[in-house]
Amino acid sequence: MTTYSEQLHDVIAAYNAAWNAHDLERIRSLHAPDMVFENHTAGERAEGDAAIEHIARIFDAWPDIAFTTRRLYVREDLVVQEWTASATHVRPLKRGDIVAEPSGRRIEWEGMDVIPFEGGKVKRKDVYSDSVSILRQVGLL
Repeated sequence: MTTYSEQLHDVIAAYNAAWNAHDLERIRSLHAPDMVFENHTAGERAEGDAAIEHIARIFDAWPDIAFTTRRLYVREDLVVQEWTASATHVRPLKRGDIVAEPSGRRIEWEGMDVIPFEGGKVKRKDVYSDSVSILRQVGLL
């Protein structure tokens, strides 16, 4: 018999695989209808269908972005994961009034997601990442 914790491990594994495959429909299928995506570091927030549109813009900005989970904590209706992202800087990166033109550099940065679940679906994805590392690697700092 599968425990709820094991089921949540399976769901987060599928969710992470969908992110790495840039599979927007699979990501959508794992979200609650009123899901909230909030990147606290970048000051970005989107809800419901707008969250999928926001994620699509992430994939557009970083066409080869991929995530590797470093640590994963699963509790009842909550996943916290630490990750390392890697991507090639091939699109302009804007932060406020400053713009880093594409450098072609492969960059890596670390972050963490706090993901509450409701009814086996992602209810929120709160993202905290090392944006200073990104800015340094693209030449803005």
